[in-house]
Amino acid sequence: MNIPNLLTLLRILLVPVVVWAISQGQMALALAAFVIAGITDAVDGYIAKHFDQQTELGAYLDPLADKTLIVSIYVSLAIFGFIPPWVAILVVSRDIMIVGAVVLSTLMERPLAIQPLMVSKANTVAQIVFAALVLAAKGLEINLDWAIVVCMWAVAVLTLASAAAYLVSWTRHMSN
Repeated sequence: MNIPNLLTLLRILLVPVVVWAISQGQMALALAAFVIAGITDAVDGYIAKHFDQQTELGAYLDPLADKTLIVSIYVSLAIFGFIPPWVAILVVSRDIMIVGAVVLSTLMERPLAIQPLMVSKANTVAQIVFAALVLAAKGLEINLDWAIVVCMWAVAVLTLASAAAYLVSWTRHMSN
């Protein structure tokens, strides 16, 4: 257990805080916890890479923490009416599809190493920005409607593009 892994665990522990804050309408608290989670993500990655503290545990925990945070925020924001449910369904379905493909590949003894695609990285950025905009608009009581709508559609397009790219990659892998 090292500092990057402890920061990743902190990010995982912040997930229930964010979900609880959203459920209670405490959007400023949810935004603060989300920002702290984002900072821990950046810091743990920096420390791990620049101080040679990358571990196998961290390689599993970091993406788990990221996905847990994003999925939890999107589901919570949809359940409590802050975003349209179809956005959360799209984001969660893509992640389930990717996990399902990895599990199926492993069960079929064709393990698949997932390499983040450029469209997937852009999708992640759009998802984070969209969630942050919604939390900021509600928590800080500022009008970001136009930015939220633009970002929501960017999330939709990039999520679909990312899902399609991973599906093509997985299909090629499985057919070889």
